[in-house]
Amino acid sequence: MNIAKNMETIFLSTLIILGATSFATAAVPKLAHRATAPVATVAVKADAAMPVVTITAKRLTAAEKAAL
Repeated sequence: MNIAKNMETIFLSTLIILGATSFATAAVPKLAHRATAPVATVAVKADAAMPVVTITAKRLTAAEKAAL
């Protein structure tokens, strides 16, 4: 597709799309743009039966890291 030959079509289709979206957004009432209040989050107490993973390992030295 040669863009230089179709530049007029691209320009006109862009204008049509922008015009249609401007009319579509003009019909939206001002109240619809207002953000809703944030919902309060409730902290839930952790269950006593929650599994806990403990990792006991030595850290790699610089030489060991370089070998990886």
